[in-house]
Amino acid sequence: MQAERRIWQVAHHDSLTGLPNRALLHDRLEQALAQASRDGHRVGVMFLDLDRFKSINDTLGHAVGDELLRHVAARLAGAVRAVDTVSRLGGDEFIVVLREIGGADDAVLVAEKVIAALAAPVHVLGHELRATPSIGICIYPDDGSGALQLMKNADTAMYHAKAQGRNTFRFFTQHMNEEATRFFNLEQQLGRALANGELLLHFQPLIDYDAAAVCGQEALVRWQHPETGMMPPADFIPVAEETGLILPLGEWVLGEALRQNRRWQDAGRPLLPISVNLSPRQFRQKSLVDTVRLLLAEAKQPARLLELEITESSLMQDVDEALEKLRELSAMGVRLVIDDFGIGYSSLNHLKRFPVHKLKIDQSFVRDLGIDWDDGAIVAAIVGLGRALNLETLAEGVETPEQLDLLLNYGCRKFQGYYFSKPLAVDRADDLFAPPMLST
Repeated sequence: MQAERRIWQVAHHDSLTGLPNRALLHDRLEQALAQASRDGHRVGVMFLDLDRFKSINDTLGHAVGDELLRHVAARLAGAVRAVDTVSRLGGDEFIVVLREIGGADDAVLVAEKVIAALAAPVHVLGHELRATPSIGICIYPDDGSGALQLMKNADTAMYHAKAQGRNTFRFFTQHMNEEATRFFNLEQQLGRALANGELLLHFQPLIDYDAAAVCGQEALVRWQHPETGMMPPADFIPVAEETGLILPLGEWVLGEALRQNRRWQDAGRPLLPISVNLSPRQFRQKSLVDTVRLLLAEAKQPARLLELEITESSLMQDVDEALEKLRELSAMGVRLVIDDFGIGYSSLNHLKRFPVHKLKIDQSFVRDLGIDWDDGAIVAAIVGLGRALNLETLAEGVETPEQLDLLLNYGCRKFQGYYFSKPLAVDRADDLFAPPMLST
């Protein structure tokens, strides 16, 4: 009998925390739903994920991570009633089943209690750690009738809690399901789009005001969707980032931009640099420098005709690693640009060390020039900083003559925006190399 009990315990409980595992969770949840159906009660299902737990495992080791999970499991079990179930699905994912609740208000009380229980630091093997949760909640029968559906919907809500800043909870809504379905469909379609040649590039000219000439082109990806038509990057780049498709997509954009510049050169167009945005995930890729070198060679393009645009936040994630990559790229002759400058958190000390060539003033500061004078002060400061560090500055998002006049007064001489030209297809090369606005 003892052996049988031991076998049952091992088969139905998590070996690390002693909590019910997935099999026992499913059994208890089915029982709770059957009883709720008979008695007219509600059941709450909470999907809980620890915020940034992976970084603890990666930096401090799995022994520390495992001990932290044991502490979290004990605190979770202490935050709910004896009739409720706390289960560990695996990794840092937990499910809490709340039996016989009156409604959403009861679930809110438990979620707040869980957040409070995990708020205090945990001392693990000499480290003081904090394990904040992101929690998704759904209620039976409002949000689903079956165990698997309720767990799935709570999981969906949990991802929305993470997107809202972590250490919080969100209730499932049908809109979340629709959004999740759309996301999944876009992921599948985007994978096929890469293989089927549905992606294309548009280009937006960069303007040197004093020379009254185009001084470069920025390559911007578009998706010619077979059903919905031309799709802007804001509709599919977040999906690519989340799923990892940004890596093959970004490599295609970089390679195609270089190849197109070569085609223009062969057609007798001026030698102008091409600017390409690097996503944070691309920039963190170990093989980035080798990939850039290979694509330049394949397109027979000199490195000086490539500008890579990198956001401040990408540079600040791991300063030492970023600095090494920037130095390698700069040594090749690639020009480096900090995109959306002014909205990140780079210190002047880091900026001085980075071998960058240009600062692009974020369009959020340009948009309200003449309305919010603080934006004017920021633009003037960025231009002054660039001049002091011998860096070019270029203002993005210039749409009106009033914005242009103010930017000129602040000392900015290079621009990009709809006032000069929208992003255009390759067959509009005449307007790309000589926008009509420059001749007026």
